[in-house]
Amino acid sequence: MEPSLGRSTIDTHRAPLQNLMGLKTYIAKRDFSKTAEPKGGKPLPKKVKGASRFVIQKHDASRLHYDFRLEMDGVLKSWAVPKGLPWAQGEKHLAVEVEDHPLEYATFEGIIPEGEYGGGTVMVWDRGNYYVYGEQPVKSLREGKLHLVLEGEKAKGEWTLVRIRSEEGKNQWLILKTGASAKPLSKKREDESVKTSRTMKEIADEHDAEWESNREEKDASARSTLKARIKATLKKKENVGRDNARPARTRTRREGRDAALRRPGHRSAMSLPELPSAKPRFIEPMKPRRMEEPPPNGDWIYELKFDGIRAIAVKDGSKVNLISRNENELRTRFPEIADAVKKLSTQECVIDGEVVALDGKGRSSFQLLQALDPEGRKAPVRFYVFDLLQLDGKSLIKLPLAQRKELLAKLCEGIGDPIRFSGEIGSDAKSLLAEVKHRGLEGLIGKQRDSFYEPGRRSGAWIKLKCVNEQEFVIGGFTPPGGSRKYFGAILVGYYKDQRLLFAGKVGSGFTGKSLSILHKKFQSQSRDDCPFADLPSKEGGQWVQGITPSMMRKMHWINPVFVAQIKFAEWTRDGKLRQPVFLGLREDKNPKEVIWEA
Repeated sequence: MEPSLGRSTIDTHRAPLQNLMGLKTYIAKRDFSKTAEPKGGKPLPKKVKGASRFVIQKHDASRLHYDFRLEMDGVLKSWAVPKGLPWAQGEKHLAVEVEDHPLEYATFEGIIPEGEYGGGTVMVWDRGNYYVYGEQPVKSLREGKLHLVLEGEKAKGEWTLVRIRSEEGKNQWLILKTGASAKPLSKKREDESVKTSRTMKEIADEHDAEWESNREEKDASARSTLKARIKATLKKKENVGRDNARPARTRTRREGRDAALRRPGHRSAMSLPELPSAKPRFIEPMKPRRMEEPPPNGDWIYELKFDGIRAIAVKDGSKVNLISRNENELRTRFPEIADAVKKLSTQECVIDGEVVALDGKGRSSFQLLQALDPEGRKAPVRFYVFDLLQLDGKSLIKLPLAQRKELLAKLCEGIGDPIRFSGEIGSDAKSLLAEVKHRGLEGLIGKQRDSFYEPGRRSGAWIKLKCVNEQEFVIGGFTPPGGSRKYFGAILVGYYKDQRLLFAGKVGSGFTGKSLSILHKKFQSQSRDDCPFADLPSKEGGQWVQGITPSMMRKMHWINPVFVAQIKFAEWTRDGKLRQPVFLGLREDKNPKEVIWEA
């Protein structure tokens, strides 16, 4: 006999409680803080007609990312998620809302042609059904919070999308892992299509499907002109040495080398079509090795060292990304630079440079860049560019430095501020260092003239010569405020050695009332009970290091070592501590684990 309508309604509302009662023994035998087994008792939301399918597409465009799409209102509501789904409970990743896509896009796997919007390889990475708590997905989307249950082939469990802000007409969201943690995928499964079981490389190689976006090309004439100039620069020059217009004379070593570079068959004497193909995407910056003295031999060129934020500018059609060395997006922070890169007369390029703020004497100042200037002045911001890594579908990293810089100089012709070309200032390092020091500048960067670009490496083909003692340190805590100062007295900083955070000293100067307040708020979010430094407290010559006794340790405020500070100082003391350190600002472009003792 079927139950009456009234009984059915009552049972439906009692279901969660009855489920928990029936699972009493199951729950009593388990500690759900230690096991990932489902706790039970939470009913699955109902399916909503027209809002049930989801798809995640892995998309290798200017940067590898994941497109998260939910069927809703007859379209696919879409978000670009740079780091993909978070798997650990409480973990959150950025999700940028993008334009709605047609429903048929949910099954697309293949190639978006280069030059088209979003050009690159697309994989159907996961698909399935989704449910929304509250069972009103359109309303939840409008209100800025979607609590989802995903039933995919890879993603199973709860996630929540939360809108946090709107920038440049785009809604910025966070996608959080709610509910229990999920086990991350294996490397093989992560690069496997749920539609065809192919890898990204196999999809790209087979090239069996294309998606056209119908986006019109812009500035075609300017781009064609630039390509002609580039081809002329890289074109092989035959009959080297037969130029009758040049008077006969003995070549210098440099002229001989340049002639060899132009000789047919030499690896760097390529025309643009002969260079390897490459998409416009983030390339990890090449790193200089610190040296105390200039190298005694070798063919080196020297450029000014800047005190700013290293950035890779990626232009893909009308889209521009400005990315720090640890892959933070800087476009919204420095929109004037992104706009200037967009105006370059080329469809695609990847440029290495440094964002700097200039003081009244034209010197770069990291402190000004961090907007911590005591008088609140706004300094002019510039993007000094010094290397070109990709251009119109071709990789340039295997070209010699001299040729890359020549191409970059041509690309920057006629471009005014905020973009500035950083060229060679000379080859005599000792005399240059004396002048740089006299002018109060940061130092020099030396580069071997024929060096290739080595992404992410510190090979020694690039070096840095500093005129001031300045480097990054990890913040591990702070002292209580004293006298009239508010918030805190000094920060406690250190560096990593053998995966241990070692104490380098207390930094109590360089702060303003505003910066003390901002930093204190940041520190409070990372508070911890124990000291993160492996060597505190400790004694040197029978004395407690910097007067930090065990009793004083109890008065310190400790934080997780996630913040990196730029510190200027007079010298290292004999016991390896900073003398006269000054805080310049926080570095958001540096991984704390990469901070080491540089001297």
